[in-house]
Amino acid sequence: MVERVPMTREGYEKLKAELDRLENEEKPRIAEKIATARAEGDLSENAEYHGQRESMGMLQARINALKDKLSRASIVDPNKLPKDKIALGATVRVKDLDLDDEEEFTLVGAGEEDYDQGKYPLTGPVGQGLLGKKVGDQVAIPAPRGVINFEVLEIRFE
Repeated sequence: MVERVPMTREGYEKLKAELDRLENEEKPRIAEKIATARAEGDLSENAEYHGQRESMGMLQARINALKDKLSRASIVDPNKLPKDKIALGATVRVKDLDLDDEEEFTLVGAGEEDYDQGKYPLTGPVGQGLLGKKVGDQVAIPAPRGVINFEVLEIRFE
């Protein structure tokens, strides 16, 4: 079964634009550098050639990941979701029960995440742990550093 990737139309368009840029600008640029390095002769000792081939491999991996994500995209309209539960587009204020401090997250779709701005993907551990919860609910979210215990204080949609 194919796992769908929820995202907004904006997130979908952002990923499509990145894919287009990588395929039509970055890939030809790296291919040109590979051709230039290949023309320099002996490939066995040509560090520039090997470096550019490695760059092309990493670029192709990113292109493949974007294509996969876009092919599994499920466009969600946040305006049509219930406003009393945590869902895509919700800004959530929680209390970390272990550290006794408050944090705020906005749950976004694929392609829109920005951890520095507090935008967490709905498909990540925090998003999945909070999804569907209501104000007053407590949740334990498994994380690499251990279990994070939150209490939902506020849900708002902006």
